[in-house]
Amino acid sequence: MTARYPGYDVLGKRHTPSWNEQTRRVIDRRLAMPREPRFLFEGEWRTLEAVCSRIVPQPNGRAPVPIAAMVDEKLFENRGDGYRDYRLPPMHEAWRRGLAAIDAEARRRHGIGFDALDGAEQDALLQAAQDGRLSGAEWEGMDSALFFAKRLLPDIVMAYYAHPTAWNEIGFGGPASPRGYVRMNFDRRDPWEAAEAAPGSEAEAAGKNARVG
Repeated sequence: MTARYPGYDVLGKRHTPSWNEQTRRVIDRRLAMPREPRFLFEGEWRTLEAVCSRIVPQPNGRAPVPIAAMVDEKLFENRGDGYRDYRLPPMHEAWRRGLAAIDAEARRRHGIGFDALDGAEQDALLQAAQDGRLSGAEWEGMDSALFFAKRLLPDIVMAYYAHPTAWNEIGFGGPASPRGYVRMNFDRRDPWEAAEAAPGSEAEAAGKNARVG
């Protein structure tokens, strides 16, 4: 997707009026996030990393977004969403139970942990979870489809799109603080926003994106 915004790097906004000191601190902390678990146990961590790689496959040629680390940080800091579906247990319990149940199902079906399965086998098992077709004892009554839809999928996807690497792929400028946005109509962009390249206009877009700040 980076080809849609050639030459764009959201971190180029760092020392421009687009970002203030508070924004810079938040971004720096996100970029310096530890790449090892602080909340999850080692087995849970391996399962989560494997799940993340199937939910949001990442391209070669760049450093991957540390999705599992971002989910683990949310759990470590007990940073809730401000709401919870009453049919699910609290966030910590839901994640521990869900990861254990997914891994246990992999071992029943294939004799190895989820992280050791090939991609097709992992996808099939996650599809079964999404469809509500997993109901082993490890789930302890938690509906696998509900866990997938309300916990697994949103936590993973939101973690990915909270990282500057993903912002570059979608042309997002990061927090709109303090500068904000002015040209709010359709097909209008502020000079400090990324320019999307139409076919044949890649060089023009790259020139604009070199000046984004």
